Amino acid sequence: MEPIRHTETRILRQHCDRSTPGLERWRLQEATLGVSIARIVSAFLLTLTLLAHPSMARPEERALPAPRGPVVLTITGAISRTTSDGEALFDETMLEALPPARLNTGTVVTDGVKHFEGVLMRDLFNHVGAEGRTVTATALNDYVIDIPMTDFRDFDVIMATHMDGERLLASDKGPLWIVYPRDDHRELQDIRYDYRWVWQLVRLDVK
Repeated sequence: MEPIRHTETRILRQHCDRSTPGLERWRLQEATLGVSIARIVSAFLLTLTLLAHPSMARPEERALPAPRGPVVLTITGAISRTTSDGEALFDETMLEALPPARLNTGTVVTDGVKHFEGVLMRDLFNHVGAEGRTVTATALNDYVIDIPMTDFRDFDVIMATHMDGERLLASDKGPLWIVYPRDDHRELQDIRYDYRWVWQLVRLDVK
């Protein structure tokens, strides 16, 4: 009669021999699943990175659509999204597609409180991926002034397209007018800020 210990050893070996292929398949499936999960996680992290840093996206993802109507605003300088040749060109329709903003305030060049409509300057700069500290604003009449970008982060400054429901025209402060919420902040009533109310705005250069 064969010793019990030797019999148990042989049975255990046979069991291991039969189970080995299944074990290998299980390990292979586990490894494949691990690679798939790693790829999914990597793609997810890459998507989050691109959303947080638009400048890292491919050129075609950064490009803005070309204007179809007359250009009313040109943005240049430290921007990551352009229409062509390092410029972001906007017609009226493109500006109207941005989130709307409204502001009621008095000005030093008009009587009483006026109702302005347009877009927030910070929304405009976010749209083109601006990363500078200063913006040089240029008007149709060749008026030029440097404005700190912090103005647009600290205050709800708008680029107005309408005043009291009427489209701003070049003959009267248009086509675009940088308007500060003067009545909402005492510090904005300082004359330094009055110089930054650029009407007949046509160009912004981010530095």
